Amino acid sequence: MKKYFAFAALLLSMVAVSTSCKKDWLKPAPENTLISSDSTFFKPANAEKFVNACYNWTITWGESVFSWIGVSSITSDDADKGSDPGDLGTDKDQMDALTYGPTSLSPKEVWDANYTGIGRCNQAIDKVPTFTGLDPALATRYVGEAKFLRAYFYFNLVRCFGNVPKIDRVYTSEETAQIYEDFASRPSSEIYALIEQDLRDAAAVLPLKNAYSAKDVGRATKGAAQGLLAKVLMYEKKWADCLATCNDVINSNQYGLEPDYAKIWRQSNEHGIESLFEIEGQNGNEGWGIGGYYSTQGPRGIITDGYDGWGFNTPSEDLINAYEPGDVRKAATIYSVGDVLWDGAKLESASNQHYNYKAYVSKTKETNYDSWSSGKNIRVLRFGEILLIKAEAANELGSTADAVVELNKIRKRAGLANTTASSQADVRNAIWKERRVELAMEHDRFFDLVRQGRAGQVMRAHGKNFVDGKNELFPIPQEQISLSKGAIKQNPGY
Repeated sequence: MKKYFAFAALLLSMVAVSTSCKKDWLKPAPENTLISSDSTFFKPANAEKFVNACYNWTITWGESVFSWIGVSSITSDDADKGSDPGDLGTDKDQMDALTYGPTSLSPKEVWDANYTGIGRCNQAIDKVPTFTGLDPALATRYVGEAKFLRAYFYFNLVRCFGNVPKIDRVYTSEETAQIYEDFASRPSSEIYALIEQDLRDAAAVLPLKNAYSAKDVGRATKGAAQGLLAKVLMYEKKWADCLATCNDVINSNQYGLEPDYAKIWRQSNEHGIESLFEIEGQNGNEGWGIGGYYSTQGPRGIITDGYDGWGFNTPSEDLINAYEPGDVRKAATIYSVGDVLWDGAKLESASNQHYNYKAYVSKTKETNYDSWSSGKNIRVLRFGEILLIKAEAANELGSTADAVVELNKIRKRAGLANTTASSQADVRNAIWKERRVELAMEHDRFFDLVRQGRAGQVMRAHGKNFVDGKNELFPIPQEQISLSKGAIKQNPGY
């Protein structure tokens, strides 16, 4: 999968492929003849497989692991490349120094992976309603799940690359020319409109979290769709709609703050009270899991009764210094050489002094298929962030006192006193600072700085050569521009 060529994969996933499963397979139709019937669609149970293929893509290397870590975390002031100086992680040194370009691997794999995921979602959205005998309500739910995931994939793309192709349907085998025509840069506003619509459609049909049976826990819910929509609206600065959507999540009474911040990332607390959406690491098949997410960030050294790792994506000194005295989140986010961890493992020595505790997987207390394939989930969206999104929206709308109430809920859980900020500008800065320490190492910091309009200021103060007007976006992979024959336009500065 690491060498998946996205355009070719997208071409295949966008085209409706029909094959016959009848007993007359020894008498195939003449070449270039479209076969209109497929026994796949006479088996309602197969509909779920289309949707599961969308979920399964989230655990892949390109989608959620090394390149995504490089793009979303190592680029930021929260993290350093880590590992040994001579181990560049292909281009993770470039991601850290902001010297990446159109041929760098990490942006390429993020692009490839998300468009492949979108292709799978398009297939599910197109095919699920065609199943004979499938309960209509279940079909509607399945389509809602696929739309949620398509929105998730597109949100990753638009934050990374800005103007990108909008592919939102399956093409017939006769529409190859149309595929190439549509595979062109579209304004980011169009992509955001698609994301919004997908999430509104999903929220309208998906069940509440507590309505799922045990076998379906982990599937997208109404709250997940509303929560992601609130986050999207925050990026668009649609504050009134954002605030209302946050209140929809809060008033559903499905979520709350986990009292012990450190336990959010324990396997025993998966899908806990704070969880809106997680990437599922365990599917019951030994040897499968989120390959490499935890191992690439594990300590490069000696850890007694624990797994070592590649040592990448290490917390920066700047992040360490960002915590106020007494903030319990610091010890729950960062562990260091000499520490005894929650499961009794001890980090004896390592190439780097500090590591990401949120990406720690226990060898003795959690389910792992091996040191590489962890069965542990990745947290994507949680209630703590919803409260901070609401605080930001309320403050931008002039309801600063209401914003402070939500901000203080987060601070109280962290063991801190109420904020002393009171003016709109001071509260804005307090919320932004709280987002940093609350969501540290959770793949949001770089994108937060960009949307806040202060990425250059913060990054340059951190010693990174951030170029205004360029580094807000990542370069479009050069191979995609070439394959599109120039219909996809490179981002400024690259």
